[in-house]
Amino acid sequence: MPEHIKARLAEEIKALEYELTTELPAEIKKAVALGDLSENAEYHMAKQRQEFVNARLGQLKKRMGELAMVNLANIPHDKVGFGSRVTVFDSTKDEEIVYKLVTSEESDVSKGLISTTSPIGRALLNKQLGEVAVVTTPNGKRELEVLKLATIHDLADEEVEKPVAGPGQA
Repeated sequence: MPEHIKARLAEEIKALEYELTTELPAEIKKAVALGDLSENAEYHMAKQRQEFVNARLGQLKKRMGELAMVNLANIPHDKVGFGSRVTVFDSTKDEEIVYKLVTSEESDVSKGLISTTSPIGRALLNKQLGEVAVVTTPNGKRELEVLKLATIHDLADEEVEKPVAGPGQA
């Protein structure tokens, strides 16, 4: 799992756990001191927030567990998979588009970062050079032909081969 994703999720979990164990109990205690709980908006808001924080913590912890189980050895070397940078020809738009398949937490369509769980990401998974992925959209079907493919393994090799700049070099 990409370390920056793990760090971001861990940071959010830590903040929510602090809110759940420290801030919300203090808010609830303060609201209870105001009296009649049946008409106490502060109390009801704090309890609602507490339920939301509990649910969000559950989601985040489950996602951390899922991401921790990603095994890079299981990602194919010759097919589109997580971490792949793929150039496709979109016959509907008559243009080439470059996508990188990422986790849902990293996705940003404007930057070409698409989730492996998105319709385009799912259609591209396991495609090889020259194959066509068909994506069903509200406007009809789009055909994306895989023109170039760099898997997560290829991209890792490129990072290793880059020379490291020494002091005074840019």
